[in-house]
Amino acid sequence: MVRRSAVSFPPLPPADTLPRICSAPPDPGKVPVSGSHRKLLLSLSAAALLAALTFTTAGPALAAPAVSVKSTEASARSAAAKTVLPARLRAFYWARTQYGKPYVWGGTGPGGYDCSGLVMMAYRHAGIRLPRTTYEMLSSWHLVRVRVPAKGDLAFYGSGHVELYARGNLTFGAHAPGQIIGWIAFGPWWHPTAYYRIR
Repeated sequence: MVRRSAVSFPPLPPADTLPRICSAPPDPGKVPVSGSHRKLLLSLSAAALLAALTFTTAGPALAAPAVSVKSTEASARSAAAKTVLPARLRAFYWARTQYGKPYVWGGTGPGGYDCSGLVMMAYRHAGIRLPRTTYEMLSSWHLVRVRVPAKGDLAFYGSGHVELYARGNLTFGAHAPGQIIGWIAFGPWWHPTAYYRIR
């Protein structure tokens, strides 16, 4: 066991010999500042000064940066505006705006689409130019095969049909003549044979 020796401090001088910090008693809520501290505080920016005074008056446990609600909301909006979704999600969300339009063989919109026409135009709206047909898409350098698809990836049903993967057992696309563009649930007899991510 380590034994600590008692520390003794020199006695304080009489109060009348201590330097006076200010000539009058400080106002409630104000911090008295001596000469060297005054120079330091004058050199700080307004934000640092506010933080320093908050820390001095509230103590370290209660001190918090002074941030207005308006500036926090503005910075959050600014950060959200700078956040850009991946191309696959931009394509998927654009394709969803085409819900309910008819399947049109060879269609590339805006009145109707076939399967590859919808996928091509969705990715074009996301800034990526894909070939027109499923066969051309499968030979494109843009496609990278993936085992686990994510929303917006291409879901190929063989080499002749393509839709956008949504989630679980759902794809979104232009399915067949006589049907509208929408959600397709796949099962054991009709399901995507390959998934591709666009680069």
